[in-house]
Amino acid sequence: MMEQIRESANCLRQAFPMGAELGIVLGSGLGPLADELTDAAAIPFAEVPHFARSTAPDHAGRLVCGTLAGKRVLCMQGRLHGYEGLSPAEVAYPIRVMKAFGLRSVILTNAAGGINLDFAQGDLMVIDDHINFTGLSPLTGPNDPELGPRFNDMCYAYPRALRELADRAAKDCGIVLRHGVYVGVNGPQYETPAEIRMFRTMGGDAVGMSTVFETIAAAHCGLPVLALSMITNAAAGVTGEPLSDEEVKEIAARQGEKFRRLIRRIVELA
Repeated sequence: MMEQIRESANCLRQAFPMGAELGIVLGSGLGPLADELTDAAAIPFAEVPHFARSTAPDHAGRLVCGTLAGKRVLCMQGRLHGYEGLSPAEVAYPIRVMKAFGLRSVILTNAAGGINLDFAQGDLMVIDDHINFTGLSPLTGPNDPELGPRFNDMCYAYPRALRELADRAAKDCGIVLRHGVYVGVNGPQYETPAEIRMFRTMGGDAVGMSTVFETIAAAHCGLPVLALSMITNAAAGVTGEPLSDEEVKEIAARQGEKFRRLIRRIVELA
């Protein structure tokens, strides 16, 4: 795998010769942030060797590199998911390429359902920890010691320093920032009310179909992660109303500017 990662990273160096220091994976509602980059260049996932193609709705499926808030950043405008039929290793592959490309940290973003009854639509949450309920891992199979150890520690997958930086950025922006535990599921179906009750009992605060594979791979290769969720809807059974993808997209679009404002400030402080 390391040889494939090098080929992908070399492709990015040719496409983005100025390089970058921070990575941002743009989830639902945040795609427009990539359009704010100055001195930017872009390349579709399909043109990067060994990258899978994104098929998720409203995910552009391209890498954009440029300047944001005075920093050189590499954005994934859209991401990969297990529910697209991809393996965990394929979903996490771009994170390993980001590390090889020379990034020093990555910001992961997502849209999530609110499990915590104190959360409201439009809330933003720092992920303090996660529960991987997919039953899968991008580290399954032979381990390449060049990537990381056979058995890597997940105690510090979300470094405290980056979470505190997000708190400072939110205070500067006048944004209330929640903290909580993210439950990662495969999807694409939404969860049942019984599953949400179980997740709440287990200590989950939000649930979504991304992020955990990327975080596991980042921890494995030593790439610090800050992960942020936008609570776009109450999870199954909380309100008694059916879940709707249209509602998720509507809230993500409506609250997207607040989310993007927070990201800009985080990048500025990083």
